[in-house]
Amino acid sequence: MNILRKSILIGFTVLGMAAAHAQETQPAAKPHGAHPNKEQMQAKMAEMYAKRQARLHDLLKLTAQQESAWANYQAAIKPAAMNGPRPEHKPFNKMTSPERLTVALEMTKKHEAALETRLKATTEFYAQLNPAQQTLFDEHSFGGQRGGFRGHHRGHHGWGHEGWGGPRREG
Repeated sequence: MNILRKSILIGFTVLGMAAAHAQETQPAAKPHGAHPNKEQMQAKMAEMYAKRQARLHDLLKLTAQQESAWANYQAAIKPAAMNGPRPEHKPFNKMTSPERLTVALEMTKKHEAALETRLKATTEFYAQLNPAQQTLFDEHSFGGQRGGFRGHHRGHHGWGHEGWGGPRREG
């Protein structure tokens, strides 16, 4: 019995030492709830956007005549930075149903206007591309390789699993 107790005691000691060593070698964790500030997030998003656009530009191998169309396209589709403090909003769960629907409709109208602007700019730029460039553009812009509206994260596959309007799996 004494040997069993010693073995258990040694085992717990070894586990405790291993846990202490693991804590020492791990980087310090961020405090719970710590998030990057607005400027850091905007800078990171702008950097990712610039990298995607630069990659697309390089893939297209634009001619000198197409560069001005590219510049106009980029100016039209560049996401607007959120400047200033966020407006105070009444918490969504404190709103009445008509208020929530009004807010949703306003957001939908803003998104629709942004999409119309993007569509116009894309159509004008696309017309300047040769067929091979158009194919590359189709594959590498606005969710081309991901399929649809960025719906492939966290297991979601957009509208139907076969693409837009394709057959859906019944579950």
